[in-house]
Amino acid sequence: MGGPLLIERADDRVVAVLNRPEKRNAIDQATIDALHDLCAELEETPRTLILAGSSGVFAAGADIAQLRERRAADALRGINANAFVRIAELPMPVIAAIDGYALGGGAELAYAADIRIGTPSLAMGNPETGLGILAAAGASWRLKEIVGDARAIELLLTGRTVDAEEALRIGLVSAIHEPDRLLPAAHEIADRIARNDRAATIATKRVFRAPRDRHPAVDLEAQAELFESPEKFRRMTEFLERRDRRAERDEARTEP
Repeated sequence: MGGPLLIERADDRVVAVLNRPEKRNAIDQATIDALHDLCAELEETPRTLILAGSSGVFAAGADIAQLRERRAADALRGINANAFVRIAELPMPVIAAIDGYALGGGAELAYAADIRIGTPSLAMGNPETGLGILAAAGASWRLKEIVGDARAIELLLTGRTVDAEEALRIGLVSAIHEPDRLLPAAHEIADRIARNDRAATIATKRVFRAPRDRHPAVDLEAQAELFESPEKFRRMTEFLERRDRRAERDEARTEP
């Protein structure tokens, strides 16, 4: 069984797989608790996070049996919302690898990621209003940042499900892969991230997520720190040396 979250750790990344296949990976309190524990780990030791689901489903929603019993005080606690905020605010990038259903709370978990990729069977949406509630764990503010106000409000008010083709067209995901290529594709993205400077990656994510009124000051403050870093000098020196070597080779080839 292994609990609601199966975790594989490497030096530069962590893969976390939602693991409630009998419930189509519906997000319950145990899953939220496991996500908080994982966030604490990644806040202490930042690494790229890949989120996925088991058995051909990302997450078919929040656990309705638990939701039905929650009351006003539970809503104000923001049980799912606070966990997803914590995921979105992790220092390093979060990649959601979405196979099959990502509905309700499952969609909101995916919206909290920095990068989303999917499979042809992807089905995303927020049907909460049909259940007498609203999508309060991030969809009401994150979805419009991803796909724009007009598209987001239409999706939230109708509760309709978006398929893979539309998700790609409206920018809800950045790529579609066959199921057997989904996790390898996520790892390829993580590989590209890992080749870059870690401090610059963390700064880029922090600046990108800063409120509009913080720009350009937040950009310049982060850049000032990076301009003084030894890694900046090392990487730029290597770049210039490679450029010079290429120029020398090109010149040698053109000599009569």
